[in-house]
Amino acid sequence: MDASKFQSIIEIFPYLALITTIWVGGWVFTTWLRIKHGYPLENSWGRAMHPTTDKESVERIKLLTGENAQLRAELGSVKDRLETIERIVTDEPARLSREIDQLQLVRSKKDIA
Repeated sequence: MDASKFQSIIEIFPYLALITTIWVGGWVFTTWLRIKHGYPLENSWGRAMHPTTDKESVERIKLLTGENAQLRAELGSVKDRLETIERIVTDEPARLSREIDQLQLVRSKKDIA
């Protein structure tokens, strides 16, 4: 190998080292993010390296599913209340006062009985 080729390799080496360092650093960073946020690690073919689920993960999924159902029910209740408030705000005042009077009449009949 002559000296000019060797010199050009030496000139390119820092750039190759920098590119390799950035690539490895990016890989380490993305792997760290996946671990931190609970994503399964994958091999080069895209398959999970550890597909097993432990008891803690299963219990967490059950709790989150229950909480999700509870929040959906609460959201439905809030939507119903909002519809009622919107109806009250947009209805005619005379109609609203009639409905309130009817409700008070029904309530007073229940109190008597």
